[in-house]
Amino acid sequence: MNAYVSFLVVLFLGLWFLTTAIRIVREYQRLVVFRFGRAIGQRGPGIVLLIPFIDKAVLVDLREAFLEIPSQTCITKDNAPINIDFLIYWKVFEPELSVIQVNDFAGAARGIATTTLRAVVGDISLDDVLAKRDQINQVLRTKLDEVTERWGVKITTVEIREILPPKEVQEAMTRQMSAERSRRAVVTEADGRREADIKVAEGQKQAEILRAEGDRQATILRAEAERQSTLLRAEGFSMALDRIYQVAQTVDAKTMGLQYLDTLKSLGASPATKFIFPMEFTRLLGSLGDMTSRSMNDGDGATR
Repeated sequence: MNAYVSFLVVLFLGLWFLTTAIRIVREYQRLVVFRFGRAIGQRGPGIVLLIPFIDKAVLVDLREAFLEIPSQTCITKDNAPINIDFLIYWKVFEPELSVIQVNDFAGAARGIATTTLRAVVGDISLDDVLAKRDQINQVLRTKLDEVTERWGVKITTVEIREILPPKEVQEAMTRQMSAERSRRAVVTEADGRREADIKVAEGQKQAEILRAEGDRQATILRAEAERQSTLLRAEGFSMALDRIYQVAQTVDAKTMGLQYLDTLKSLGASPATKFIFPMEFTRLLGSLGDMTSRSMNDGDGATR
């Protein structure tokens, strides 16, 4: 019986020794080991052997975590109160420092974050706070990282989640937004009318250009047709004169005299009392008289 009890005691002590001396550390964890109260470094991942009653281990998580900062009331540069809440994403890069240098990182980070936020927002006007959220995030991350670096913690990201200006400012922003939309609508309508007027004027200009071009082409074609017609008339008149000249070469004095007599007959039938005869007409009458006398003499001779 005593042997059985002794065996159970030894088994219990062995199990206790194994559970206190052997630790299994995951990949995303590290053990900061203290021996007689002095830090001897970090251990892990994998199986870590500790000396019972001598070594004490503190488990540190290396995964990225976030810290929620509740809504904080800040005063902007232009003395406007504003409520801001944001998130801080952080990650341990020096496990030993994160255990030795700070006791409660979450509380310390929350306090630093609130004071830093008030300092940053106090140097910015209300309009810039509402418009430059990314810039504020970057400034907060840089300033917080400068403080937490000595704790072995890296601030990876700061994200402002919500910004609530005072009710009066919200109402003014609503009115301003409505006025801005109305202004944009008026500007858009004016731009549309201007574009339409430009299009109409451009169309009229193109139409005028096309009409002017058509008139020019028509004028050119009419002038060309008139020139061709004049040339044809001149050529016809020239050919007629050539023909008259050719016929006139074959006409003798007798024929011309008969033509003149026919002309005199027409003049005699005219009601005019004054006539103008060319010099060639008198010479032609003399020649006509001579021809008449010779004809009469030729007739008398034949009678004899």
